[in-house]
This record gives sequence, structure tokens and C-alpha cells, in this order.
Amino acid sequence: MKLVSYRERERDAWRAGLLHEGKVKDIAHACPGAPSTVLGLLEEWANWLPVLEAAYEAQDAWDLEQVELGSPLPRPASFRDFYAFEAHVMTARAKRGLPMVPEWYHFPVFYFSNAAAFTGTQVNIRRPKATEWLDYELEIACVIGKAGVNIPVERAEEHIAGYCILNDWSARDIQREEVKVGLGPAKGKDFATSMGPWLVTPEELADVRIAGEKGSRYDLGMVARINGKEYSKGNFKDIHYTFAEMIARASEDCSLYPGDVIGSGTVGTGCILELGTEQYAWLAPGDVVELEVERLGVLRNTICE
Repeated sequence: MKLVSYRERERDAWRAGLLHEGKVKDIAHACPGAPSTVLGLLEEWANWLPVLEAAYEAQDAWDLEQVELGSPLPRPASFRDFYAFEAHVMTARAKRGLPMVPEWYHFPVFYFSNAAAFTGTQVNIRRPKATEWLDYELEIACVIGKAGVNIPVERAEEHIAGYCILNDWSARDIQREEVKVGLGPAKGKDFATSMGPWLVTPEELADVRIAGEKGSRYDLGMVARINGKEYSKGNFKDIHYTFAEMIARASEDCSLYPGDVIGSGTVGTGCILELGTEQYAWLAPGDVVELEVERLGVLRNTICE
């Protein structure tokens, strides 16, 4: 199933909806007693997942054009972004004249980013005043639906509620300066993260699942377009570390909770930093950025001043 956070008017509260055949059906109205938000559903995921299909039969529904879609989690419980695609890491470092870090192969690494800066599709992204090197990042995220700590790899996928497209926007000139201090990106990242357009539960992807001893990969094409022109192209199946491995790492001596978001990091070719500014200019006001992942939809944002 596909879950959305939607609202009819700008100042309305975000509500949990089920997307079916181009229609949004309100879950709390269709399933009496159900939480009204996606986060509320995730916090009671085991109880509500078996009965959510009742929403498919709801008569009241809205066309997608009638509502605004937010990030499936308008304000996630937390956001960890990993660095899991080898091709991206290798190429991005080579662009800076740096070799691959041997430790990258020892365990998946991540940084925390701003869970309060999430936004959805069709929303304008304001370019930070201090940057001229604005970049997109083509990623996938998983959302935690079951709490746990010290989760073993072989049980980690039991904790995944679903998958979304993620755009981890980056102010590269700010990022370049602050990482010199040694603490990683912060102000270069915390102005915006886009996620959506909906949360796709794992059973919808079963036919493209590639099982492995350390978790699943999925044969899903990934594309980024700027103003209709294709910039990036990759595939989810090329990820080096699986989400199961990321969850196991993140949960070491630390509890994960429903509503936590875990990003994959950028797919190979998935940003301007990697592609090179000799080929593509940094993003500018008016640019329309579309990230598309098979089965997961299209996440579209426009840059503004």
C-alpha cells in the first residue's frame, strides 16, 4: 500500500491517507479508531497494518489534484543519512583528488540531519542566502515501523514500514568549509530535506526484491531530471550496504523508534558534485528538480530565492 500525509488547505493539520488508483482516502475516517497521522499509525503499526486495507473500500476520496501532499512524515522522529552507494563515494572523493577510505568498507557510516526541515513534493525549496552551490541528492529512505535496539541484520527488515524517495539538499560551498573542522556537514544540510511523494510498504516491492544474507536490495531504476533533462541514473540494487545493515548499525546500543527515517545516501551519479560543474551548473532559482524511482513515484520541487 501507499501511505500519504495530506491536507486540503495550507493551514490544516496533516492527515494520514491511503493512495489508491489516484485517489486519497482518509484512514481515520475509513478505519474507526485509527490514528489520524502517519506517525500515529507507525507507533501502533502492528495493530493497524492488518486492517488498513479497509480504507480501500472507503467511498469518500479526493483526487490528488485536490489535496497537498506533505512528506509522509512531516516531522520524523529522527533522521540518519548513510553513505551506502560505493560508486558515489568513490567518484565524489576522486573529484577532490582523494582515494577511497579503507574504513568505509568496515561498517556503514551516517550523520544526523535536521528532522524539523522535512518537506514534501511540489513544494518550493528556498536557496539559502549564503550559498551559490546548491545541489540535489538522489536517494531512497526507509521508515522505521517497529522499535528496537541492537537489532541483528537478519531481523532488521521486520522493522521497516516502507520506502520513499529522498532528496538530501546540499549547500556545497557551506559544506566544503565546515567539514574542514572535522565534524561533518551541518549548516550545509539543515535547510531542507524532501521526502515522498508517498510511503510504499515492502510487500508492494516483493516482485523486484533481491534477497541476500545481509538483507534485501531492490531492482528499481532511479533517475534525476533538472528542467526535464536527465542528469542522474542509477539503481537501488547497486547499493553496497543494505538497509538491514544500516538499521543494525544505527541500533547498536541505541533504540530506534517508529517514525525514524534512515537515508541511503546518494546513488552513483546522483548529484552535481559527483557529475562535475564542468558538465552541469549548480541549481538556481526557477530550476525544477524531479527525482523518480520506479514504484516509489516522482518527488518534484522548484528552487526559489
